[in-house]
Amino acid sequence: MAKITAYGVRPNERPYFDRLNHDHFEMTYVADLLTHANADRARGADGILVRGNCVVDRENLRQFAKWGIRAVFTRSVGVNHIDLAAAAEFGIQIARVPGYSPYAVAELALTLGLSLFRHVDAAVQRTRQGDFRVPASYFSRELHTATVGIIGAGRIGMAEARLYRGLGAPHPKVADRQVVTFGDRATVLGHSDIVSVHVPYIPGENDQSLDQQFLAQMKPQAVLVNTARGELADPAAILRALDVGQLGGYGADVVTNETQLIGQDFGQAATVPDAAVRQLLAHPRVMVTPHMGSFTEPALEDMIKVSYQNFREWWATGRVTNGVSVRTHG
Repeated sequence: MAKITAYGVRPNERPYFDRLNHDHFEMTYVADLLTHANADRARGADGILVRGNCVVDRENLRQFAKWGIRAVFTRSVGVNHIDLAAAAEFGIQIARVPGYSPYAVAELALTLGLSLFRHVDAAVQRTRQGDFRVPASYFSRELHTATVGIIGAGRIGMAEARLYRGLGAPHPKVADRQVVTFGDRATVLGHSDIVSVHVPYIPGENDQSLDQQFLAQMKPQAVLVNTARGELADPAAILRALDVGQLGGYGADVVTNETQLIGQDFGQAATVPDAAVRQLLAHPRVMVTPHMGSFTEPALEDMIKVSYQNFREWWATGRVTNGVSVRTHG
């Protein structure tokens, strides 16, 4: 029976792993994300399953190879947390989950966008302090009169467009022609009251692409939502745009330096060990969630099913359809 060590498995997720384990893999669950300190929990395993933000760098991969582990798979879509070149060097197969319920992230993106559009977060912060006044800054348009721009018309972007359409937004742009109207980026940015980003992060190609130039093209006082990757955002440019009134609000489920932040409790925002993230958290028109978009039951089940399928295929055939290599991502 093949042995798998799975990192980053929350207690509420274990029953799903057990129920969907139809191949009867011998599972070892580690609640913490993979780090250098807990890599030895995988000693004796035949395969390893990680999450995004696990430390799958050269050091850990070298150690896994020494222990004879040849399969290190991730239950995420992205693989930017994995050193693919080192994996190839050490003869380790990498595989991913190419997709899961698109509504998981889409629903959170919509929630962030609509909350900022209607000033819900700002109002809640005030009422928690006992202030029940309604200042002029809460004045809002209604969603059915707004235009929503979606950058990245993949499965998640399409799902969000359908959700907005169901709520009455008349002009979601950049998705299926039965739901939305396609447009070039400048047109979409210039006309949209809410802009939601769903593009993959490609290191060295689109780092900090949500920059001053991008923001300058947006409709004044529009809301920007980023549930893709923190590396896409230029925090300094976003803060400047918020302060001068170009940007009405920024919602994000992703931040920079996630391997040092996600899953940690720093007690208060002032002690978060990333200056850019601290500044975002301190701004009254910024909403940040802890990369929880995919934390839904349907998405979890999809991730687990595909991950088990990847291991089953790898050990049965020596190949894996969802495999990732330097060549295909380099």
